[in-house]
Amino acid sequence: MAVYWVALLTPIISCVSARGEADPAAANQAIRMVPFHQVDMMDQIWAPRTRQLVERTLPHAFSNTEGALESLRLCANYLEHGSQGPTPPPHRFRTSDLYKVMEGAALMIQAEPNPGVEAIMDRIIDIIARAQQDDGYLYVAHITHSINEGEMGPRPYSYVIHSHELYNMGHLYEAAVAYAQATGKTKLLDVAEKNAQHVERVFFEGDPNYNAGKPVNQAPGHEEIELGLVKLYLYTGKKQYLEMAKRFLDIRGRSFVPDGQGVNSPQYAQQHLPVDQQTEAVGHAVRACYLYAAMAEVDSLMGTDDYGPALDSIWHSIIDTKMHLSGGLGAVPHIEGFGPEYQLPNMETYLETCAAVGNVLFNLRMFLKHGDAQYVDVAEVALYNNCLAGIGIDGTSFFYPNPLEAEAGHAPRSGWFGTACCPSNLARLIPQVAGYMYATNHHRVYCLLYGSNQGDLSLGDRKIQLTQQTRYPYDGEIAIKVSPDEPAEFELALRIPTWAGEKFVPGELYHYLAPSGAWQIQVNGKPVRVDMVRGFAVIKRTWQPGDKVLLKLPMPVHANLCTPQVEANHDRIAVSRGPLLYSAEQIDNGGAVQRLYFERTPTPEELQEARVETINRGPLAGLTDIVLPVREKRIDGAQDTQLTLIPYFAWSNRDRGSMITWIPTTEGLAKVDESAPENLKFAGASASHTWDMDAVDAVRMKHTPKSSSDTSIRRWTSWQQLGETQWVEIDLGKKQTLNSLGVYFYDDGGGVQLPGSWYLAVPRGSRWQKVKIYNTDEYSSLPDLYNTVHPAKQLKTRRVRIFMTPRNRETTVGILSVNIETKEVD
Repeated sequence: MAVYWVALLTPIISCVSARGEADPAAANQAIRMVPFHQVDMMDQIWAPRTRQLVERTLPHAFSNTEGALESLRLCANYLEHGSQGPTPPPHRFRTSDLYKVMEGAALMIQAEPNPGVEAIMDRIIDIIARAQQDDGYLYVAHITHSINEGEMGPRPYSYVIHSHELYNMGHLYEAAVAYAQATGKTKLLDVAEKNAQHVERVFFEGDPNYNAGKPVNQAPGHEEIELGLVKLYLYTGKKQYLEMAKRFLDIRGRSFVPDGQGVNSPQYAQQHLPVDQQTEAVGHAVRACYLYAAMAEVDSLMGTDDYGPALDSIWHSIIDTKMHLSGGLGAVPHIEGFGPEYQLPNMETYLETCAAVGNVLFNLRMFLKHGDAQYVDVAEVALYNNCLAGIGIDGTSFFYPNPLEAEAGHAPRSGWFGTACCPSNLARLIPQVAGYMYATNHHRVYCLLYGSNQGDLSLGDRKIQLTQQTRYPYDGEIAIKVSPDEPAEFELALRIPTWAGEKFVPGELYHYLAPSGAWQIQVNGKPVRVDMVRGFAVIKRTWQPGDKVLLKLPMPVHANLCTPQVEANHDRIAVSRGPLLYSAEQIDNGGAVQRLYFERTPTPEELQEARVETINRGPLAGLTDIVLPVREKRIDGAQDTQLTLIPYFAWSNRDRGSMITWIPTTEGLAKVDESAPENLKFAGASASHTWDMDAVDAVRMKHTPKSSSDTSIRRWTSWQQLGETQWVEIDLGKKQTLNSLGVYFYDDGGGVQLPGSWYLAVPRGSRWQKVKIYNTDEYSSLPDLYNTVHPAKQLKTRRVRIFMTPRNRETTVGILSVNIETKEVD
């Protein structure tokens, strides 16, 4: 068996000529990533996360994938004993989450042996092997006949567009290779190879037991198996797996093109055109990035450039028109994918964590193909901002979407998800970051990412140790000790990030208000001449053991401006420093952050007066924050205040307050904080039930609804408690004489509608008594106005309740605002 190291991305890339033919002269320039287990991280970001992964995230993940393991166990029992026992519930892809967690565990074992985790893995692998049919097929739902035909099809491989049969196997292949590399054990690898050979027969040769013996010849709806097949090829040296990966790429958009809408549209799974003819990023963002990563990798390993023009066009489509400043991809929630060019909302966006992982995979493979730092620049921004935001500081809570703005009470981080691709993807990504630090070819060492670490690598028969000392990403000074085992001539290529120049990230979407300033490089305390090659500062010299390189990257506080084609960011700026995007949270800013704004775009000189401080306590201790002067919009007039920003990746780790990244530069875009004490009309409010996404305090805010369907202001609703009578209670703070009360009801035309009836009540002992109203009044339920009543006689009270009965059993009730006129009790 030919054994190569295989990480999350492929380290061995061939070079090609402009004609797309193998270029023997360039083959010696092949770039290889330095395996992660040869780099010991000691930085402030990834080293703690990696330790936490072993101690908290992996146990948490194994616990939450027990359901997938139980399905495999029931599948094994079905194969061994027939249908006498229970069968698992239908599910398309839950086993893929387990396979990804297993890959992460295998990678951790490779970095640091762990007999306990290895024993868990061996038990799981035994079950997986038992759950595989003799012919290699491995898909729980069809084996056990526990299917939902609308999701899996009536027979194996009859609904490849959505069944995830091949997607699951791609992740199993990756886990199998990682575990074989880590332990030398091949039981899971045998399962993977048996399945891969089965897939080749069924899809490209014909198997009498599947599809009436005809080759299925269809690419999977969810790309992934292509990446897994490449892993198998690199580890086993069997070229059939690489050729299979290419065949799956080349039949996409040719042998099958769906004809539907939404998730069944041709664009959704990138099946609208042959991949070499595609020019724009479309469809489901995770699927797309897995496809583009596979195209770059297969092209390079084949020594061809079949997909080069398409990849270049797609990459520019993303970074010039469809990528958020955080490196997030996929702005459209209902397809979790790419929308039209420049459609990049902030609050209503999606930006799935897995799509950011895919962005990293795609761009690092593009670097290996082209040797250009701009791809690493994109990968770094996605890593530090969108990927890292996807996992909480505790290591056991996660985000699926990653918006760039949120209101108070936003959806919280979750311990797990029904579709748990994001937590499991992070479990396998975090161990790999050490493997993104360095790359080599026959004469050059590339420093790709920065952070304190020690890496042991080779150039031919030369051994070189590199040691970085730095506070990166919070400081731009990076000291690198270069220690070859003996004096040696080679090139050291230091990445000069795009963020150290005129923009935060490559592309035409964003640019700084002012450039960063000059960067500097010294060797042994003296400035040196460097050649700039594709974004790298290249130093060529005969290196002596112990040589010291000092790279100083400028890290001013930057205002990021967006191209005017993106309407969501008109008259707004985003703040960044180094590779980190910053955001403001309510907990640090005394109320809803949407009330804060810059009176105008701050000047570079004003930005340089920003305070950059290290947080010294609480969950975010050790991170930096940025403090800037701003204005606060209030009902009684604007006033000066200050804005505190934290790294975007750390938001929503302390509470569920509001958050903003793109901050207005005009008062008109700021919003008064209606929940601030000075903007509340009554002492308190409570309700029989409040939907999680609404707030009972909305009834006492000093806002004025535009209509009963107004969604621009907060509201209270009893959504989900269909047909049930509800109440809202208002505390006036002290006993007062009630003159009138008006209720402005909310109606969305669907599940929340104007009430069928309502009335006002006041406490009488332990009961609530309905208030008699003027004989000319009525408890009306009219839209777009305050439905106002007056007590029939003088009424003194501190508390009132509004009782409401929904219009029918299929609706609930809601309130936008309440007006109460009172006078002091004599």
